Amino acid sequence: MRFGQLTYDLSHLLGGAVLLLSFVLLYQRRIGTVINAFAMQGMVLAAAAAWAAHAQGVPGLYLTALLAFGVKGLLIPFALHRLVRELNLHRTVETALGVGLSMTAGVALVGLCILVTLPATQDARLLSRESLAFAMSVVLLGMLMMITRRNAISQVIGLLSLENGLILAAIGVTGMPLVVELSTAALVLMLALVAGVFAFQIRERFDTLDTGSLEEHRGERR
Repeated sequence: MRFGQLTYDLSHLLGGAVLLLSFVLLYQRRIGTVINAFAMQGMVLAAAAAWAAHAQGVPGLYLTALLAFGVKGLLIPFALHRLVRELNLHRTVETALGVGLSMTAGVALVGLCILVTLPATQDARLLSRESLAFAMSVVLLGMLMMITRRNAISQVIGLLSLENGLILAAIGVTGMPLVVELSTAALVLMLALVAGVFAFQIRERFDTLDTGSLEEHRGERR
């Protein structure tokens, strides 16, 4: 399918917005703002999936857009906000690296994705190549967030943001079967569920979700 200039520009705008919100997740220090930024990223991802469905002529991607909007944009953020309120969690996100170092590392990872992805996909369409560069950047920034955040809730959000990058990669490739997208999303959501259960265990045992508390109790026998 031939992509017009509007298709090209809007696809890049939405992909770039998802990437920008990954940097917002890295920058924020308040857990409520982090959850809101994740909700916004889910909504932008839904818009990207809906536009890809229209541009590629793949109706199945509308289901991906609907799921992203409902689950990532509304359901999960609502549940996380409620969890923070009911457990009376600390509203400040503790980081293993400072905000400046985290942002610098994020920029370096995006540069690495561009240097690796674009030469490796020379035979692909230009739109697919650049969409994959955006998507891989979102994946690596999600991993960086998981590594540099000490709060279990923010680590779960990092995992879910990583999944957003995988979905962005899937919708950017023409002809990707919907079952692959849904199975990938289901797998990462299962991992997020396990991480959530783990977070509750930390809270119950140590009365905090700061994973640094685990270091003080490493090797403890019950």
